[in-house]
Amino acid sequence: MDKKIIVKKKSTIKAILVFGLLGLFFLNVTAQKELPLIQVAPNKHFFQTSDGQPFFWLGDTGWLLFVKMNREEIIQYLDNRKSKGYNLIQVMVVHDLKKAVNIYGDTAFVNKDLSQPITTAGNDYKNAAAYDFWDHVEFAIQAAAQRGIYLALVPVWGSNVKEGMVSIAAAQSYAKFLVNRLGHHQNIIWLNGGDLKGSEKTEIWNAIGNALRANDPKHLIGFHPRGRSTSSEWFHQSSWLDFNMFQSGHKDYAQDTVEPRMGEDNWKFMQADYALQPTKPSFDGEPSYEMIPHGLHDTTAPKWKAADLRRYAYWSVFSGGAGFTYGHNAVMQFHNGQGVGDYGSKQDWKDAMNDPGAGQMQWVKKLVLSKPYFDRVPDQELIVSKQGERYERIVATKGKDYAFVYTYTGRVLEIQMGKIAGKQVKASWYNPRNGTYQLIGKYRNQGTQVFQPNGKQEAGNDWILVLETMLN
Repeated sequence: MDKKIIVKKKSTIKAILVFGLLGLFFLNVTAQKELPLIQVAPNKHFFQTSDGQPFFWLGDTGWLLFVKMNREEIIQYLDNRKSKGYNLIQVMVVHDLKKAVNIYGDTAFVNKDLSQPITTAGNDYKNAAAYDFWDHVEFAIQAAAQRGIYLALVPVWGSNVKEGMVSIAAAQSYAKFLVNRLGHHQNIIWLNGGDLKGSEKTEIWNAIGNALRANDPKHLIGFHPRGRSTSSEWFHQSSWLDFNMFQSGHKDYAQDTVEPRMGEDNWKFMQADYALQPTKPSFDGEPSYEMIPHGLHDTTAPKWKAADLRRYAYWSVFSGGAGFTYGHNAVMQFHNGQGVGDYGSKQDWKDAMNDPGAGQMQWVKKLVLSKPYFDRVPDQELIVSKQGERYERIVATKGKDYAFVYTYTGRVLEIQMGKIAGKQVKASWYNPRNGTYQLIGKYRNQGTQVFQPNGKQEAGNDWILVLETMLN
């Protein structure tokens, strides 16, 4: 055989082996990038990934992501949220059936009928005929996955259901379509409902929930309720509901006239859900948004600030919450800064993404994940002095060898020692504005101890007392 032919064959075989190994390498890299599923943890109060790691739901409300944002803007938004520690975005799949059209002009359904989604062959955004509404949704899901972010998908917003635009048959057909089209993505959670009480059109919500569960046994399903309510009021015993979500809402104490008057005390929702049987995770999935008016509709009213979001976060999480969802008036609607948006928004979402509260939520997540996670429980018995009403409320949580105590106003804290392990404890102040620690000192772990936060006692001078067991 000709020597050149032998050399050529050897070179070809070598090239095939090299490219084959490269192919396997890239396949492995791709496989490694796939996010694990989110599950309910064995303690039933929290979430974990399918590989057993703690998952603290730190969400943002990017409600109109699929319809108002192009591909470049989706990436810009997700990159920003990743940099701030968010691991989940709550998104409406269908906000308004009357005009379910995305920024590229792609319509989601035939004749506004949920049971007739419009799909095209191919997935090429450069070719309008081969890039449909659902391709754009999938692009966002995939872009989020690449950044370690999950999407909680609201199939259809409650206003459409309330207006009678969704039948039981259409709801079932649509839920099955969603699972078939999107259910292969690991980084999704189904979020039934959409700012409506579960007592309104209950049959539709059950139809969606049951159809999702029947066709998709692996992804979690929750329910987004109306303001000042929780999903547990209607669906806690439902087999399709994996976790509870409450919406503490946008009204202040004076504006809340509905019984029972929770006011701004979102910890009350969490406390009630935590005690329910069977045990299910729960958290505040929509508190007052940063820069939205108190009560929403009067644009001359005061606006909620970063300090308010911190208070909602720590109150609910320390009361047993499995996570927390932040929101911003301009970002949730992706207002472009031109004219006045809903609820008086004038900010451009690209600027609003960096408002103070948005960056401060990461310190909640980092604090609770800095200690053994699954044994953390709420414990108000740590507080010797009055637990306080309204803004003076103090909330405490602990694990075996640590405790966190939150004060929104910088109140003096009188703490019952001996509630965690060890003869001595180290005490520090944790700053919820920047995630820094300030050492207070070492204390005997018995009796009671008084701790005085820095600064003047007033709303927004919030601090977390951190107690840690000392080994020596």
